[in-house]
Amino acid sequence: MTHYLREGEPYLNTAHGHMVCYWDGSAHYLMYLVMVAAIAWEESYRNIGLYWVGSIMMSMVVFVPGNIVGKYGTRICPALFLSIPYTCLPVWAGFRIYNQPPEMYHYPSKVVQEVQAKDLLRRPFDFLLVICLLLATGFSLFRGLIALDCPAELCRFYTQFQEPYLKDPAAYPKIQMLVYLFYSVPYFVVALYGLVVPGCSWMADVSLIHAGGLAQAQFSHIGASLHARTAYIYRVPEEAKFLFLAFNIAYGVLPQLLAYRCIYKPEFFIKTKADEKVE
Repeated sequence: MTHYLREGEPYLNTAHGHMVCYWDGSAHYLMYLVMVAAIAWEESYRNIGLYWVGSIMMSMVVFVPGNIVGKYGTRICPALFLSIPYTCLPVWAGFRIYNQPPEMYHYPSKVVQEVQAKDLLRRPFDFLLVICLLLATGFSLFRGLIALDCPAELCRFYTQFQEPYLKDPAAYPKIQMLVYLFYSVPYFVVALYGLVVPGCSWMADVSLIHAGGLAQAQFSHIGASLHARTAYIYRVPEEAKFLFLAFNIAYGVLPQLLAYRCIYKPEFFIKTKADEKVE
């Protein structure tokens, strides 16, 4: 095993590689157990399946490019091709899971109409989510600019005193911030639309996929930023840990709250017969 980690896949010995393996061996394993149990009991596993798809795709989208362009890019060996089926399988499974019939909600049309008639100010939890999504969008844009080597003084101050890990030569944090910039920011904009305009029945599926991706991404990013295998100069400074954890945990929890709201309080997102006639 030691020889394989040294010669076959040395990037697994990085802090990010460790966190990805921890997530695979715990969270993904639990998701597999839940899906297997649901299949055995002939129950729907669509929701947990979409969450898993988002999680594993986020893992591979960051991990594989990071292996190629990071400091281990000059040591690419055939073992890297083991990631190909690991990447293709979730795509195939994602389409299979998505095409399963979603759980049907039976709410009186009067209740749905009353909920959808309320504007955003009369839905305090949704209003709070909108505010948080706007803040998360700004945070994603800011860290995306840092990943693109923005020379602004604020960006340099943040990387020096808050998240020096963003400059780690392993390249995983930089790719992660770019994924947030080009994947999470558009999602946040779409989610804002879905929270304002009633009848967006796609909100539940999209929110589950994104929540799974952000859970995996933030677990790996937070863990690697503090991990002993990260060089000391790239670890979060002791005096900055509180703000670092507060910002990053909140950033990871927000999609979970939004997915929970879409799944368990779906009245606002149910497409009414009037909407179907208009289409």
